[in-house]
Amino acid sequence: MTQIIFGTDGWRGRIAEDYTFDNVRRCAQGFASFLQATGAAEKGAVIGYDQRFAAEHFAAAAAEVLAANGVRVWLTQSNTPTPAISYSVQAKQAAGAINITASHNPPGDCGFKVRDEVGGAIPPDDLKRIEAGIPDIGRVKRMKLDDAMSDGLVRLFDPAPDYIALIHKLIDIEPIKATGFNVLVDCMWGNGAGWFPRLLAGGKTQVHEVHNERNPIFPQMLRPEPIPPNIDDGLSYVGKLGADVAIITDGDADRVGLGDENGRFIDQLRVYGLLGYYFLEVRGERGPIVKTISTTKMLNKLGAIYNVPIYETGVGFKYIAPKMKETDALLGGEESGGYAFRGHAPDRDGILAGLYLLDMMVQTGKRPSQLLDWLFEKVGPHYYDRIDTAFETARRGEVQARVSAARPERIAGLKVTSIDTRDGFQFHMEDGGWLLIRFSGTEPIIRVYCETTHGDKVQDILQDGLRIAGLR
Repeated sequence: MTQIIFGTDGWRGRIAEDYTFDNVRRCAQGFASFLQATGAAEKGAVIGYDQRFAAEHFAAAAAEVLAANGVRVWLTQSNTPTPAISYSVQAKQAAGAINITASHNPPGDCGFKVRDEVGGAIPPDDLKRIEAGIPDIGRVKRMKLDDAMSDGLVRLFDPAPDYIALIHKLIDIEPIKATGFNVLVDCMWGNGAGWFPRLLAGGKTQVHEVHNERNPIFPQMLRPEPIPPNIDDGLSYVGKLGADVAIITDGDADRVGLGDENGRFIDQLRVYGLLGYYFLEVRGERGPIVKTISTTKMLNKLGAIYNVPIYETGVGFKYIAPKMKETDALLGGEESGGYAFRGHAPDRDGILAGLYLLDMMVQTGKRPSQLLDWLFEKVGPHYYDRIDTAFETARRGEVQARVSAARPERIAGLKVTSIDTRDGFQFHMEDGGWLLIRFSGTEPIIRVYCETTHGDKVQDILQDGLRIAGLR
């Protein structure tokens, strides 16, 4: 029997190997039991899915299990962006949600995410309770979907109206429509397809989509993750179309990537810095900002300038969402390109993030490259990169012990000032930068990341990180 573990954001597995209908049903039973144990089952749950192979059928299987446990289900009528699924929990006043998606994982994977009563990621302690309640298949309750729909236990619904109403509440998109931008949107064959044309229709601004059909093998990219090299084909259209900006949404549209008017990628740490600057300077809003340890220190500098608190958490929205709720945060975000906003569900929204970035261009009259220069005038230039390295699972203990014992005095010539071990091993350096070594929570990958104010030291820092881990 497959042992199911919820990582950084849910459970991921290889389709037909461990990600099977039976294991999805087992997960759904664990979630149903959790809702019953917490007294929330009578409020019902939302279920949605992405464009991956058979995702709609896995979602139906989960719905059958919840219905058999007496939990009413609102099942999306088609593939749906994760932020719309998350917000639907609030709109329906439901107890939580199941989302069938592997987000940015390789094409052969699928996933099972769960959300709480406000559409946010469920905290680690409650995830452990759900895991503990996942039974063997013989103890899973199930009824046929047709019967569940006839009994009113499962209802198909369109989450778009409520989500679009939320978008209009949070941002005035009329100026974006009127400006006459030429916007390229790379949908990465995912759930973001059709949304920007729909939201920005009727004005001078034109939207051109690429990779906007369903194709579960995700051609022209290794995976639907909005970072190089996956975005290279999409960014090549910037010059061809004369686009002012490129907005990139990942497989389930909860993450955003940004390309400038020259077709150059603006990395996700810089994007979070831009979003922080947009809310604090352009919109004049105030409130705490939540960030994982793996994202930019530019936010710490902005926090000091604008006198707003900055809270750092472990990696993943299972840490960010609870802290956002606790502090009524203005923003929450992580290194992966996922950003959440006050007034919404405390979950990532790549579509809304893209609209905010477009509005920043409108309100400042600056092109993306100029926005970056403007940010650096405020906090100084910052440079970032990441290396992902697959490893044999049997080596995990060895690598972890090696990194845990490491006490380097210098990394790439920069003095190490402290070490943070709350999620992986983060080495702080004298320039205010950092090197982080940690295992992925969803894949057999070790990640080595860094941010520094020395552009010429980025690769040297990363190589030192690989040596510390014994991978060089």
